[in-house]
Amino acid sequence: MEADRKSIHDFDVSLICEYFSNMERQGPGSPEVTVKALGFVNNLTRDSHIADIGCGTGGQTMVLADNTDGHLTGVDLFPAFIDIFNNNVNRRSLRGRVKGIVGSMFELPFDNEELDLIWSEGAIYNIGFEKGLKEWRRFLKPGGFIAVSEVSWFTTKRPEEIEDFWQDAYPQIDTIPNKIKLLQETGYIPVASFILPEECWIENFYEPQTEARRKFLEKYRGNKTVEDFIENEKNEARLYDKYKEYYGYVFYIGKKCDI
Repeated sequence: MEADRKSIHDFDVSLICEYFSNMERQGPGSPEVTVKALGFVNNLTRDSHIADIGCGTGGQTMVLADNTDGHLTGVDLFPAFIDIFNNNVNRRSLRGRVKGIVGSMFELPFDNEELDLIWSEGAIYNIGFEKGLKEWRRFLKPGGFIAVSEVSWFTTKRPEEIEDFWQDAYPQIDTIPNKIKLLQETGYIPVASFILPEECWIENFYEPQTEARRKFLEKYRGNKTVEDFIENEKNEARLYDKYKEYYGYVFYIGKKCDI
């Protein structure tokens, strides 16, 4: 059974997108964590420009909008996410200040030194932590900030099962000191880092999937690919419950500096 278990990379992205579009958050986090990370960013004004890269349906972007006065642009590759994002913008009367656009984090639609803040919760892994820090840096104004959450090891050694899982899912996973070192080496002053609390995973990410899984299995009754995907998600939750002392998401906040 273990040998037959699939990886997240074995599933079509459209299937993954549809599944997670049914959830407010597409990854671990919370409004409180978003506000905490934002508290390390200064000098934002009514004229500031903020980009949320890999914004998903915009759960965290709406929190940013509630706690800043500037202009926010959410960027995500999947049109279904952006449709939900912009519906949320309209529902919350944020048009004119917040917008979602379809785009790739590999080819961001911003000018050099246009942004005061780049935000990315649980999404920079798609381009890679180091590559994202390097390539996105040019879009920041001098002294601009970057704030990203990234899965990281809490220990230097861990059990083989969880080591193998993450080496397959995201080989760039690393320890917190090594991530901070990369932040510094790619042209940022490390401002802060903190571990996301356990409830960001359980109450805000895994527990809401119970209903999402039920609806998905009902919609695609008898579809083996969907059943395998749901088992993959349940296994990920099982592993977190078993090995959460070894890894989790960490917020990293940096300020652009001259290099």
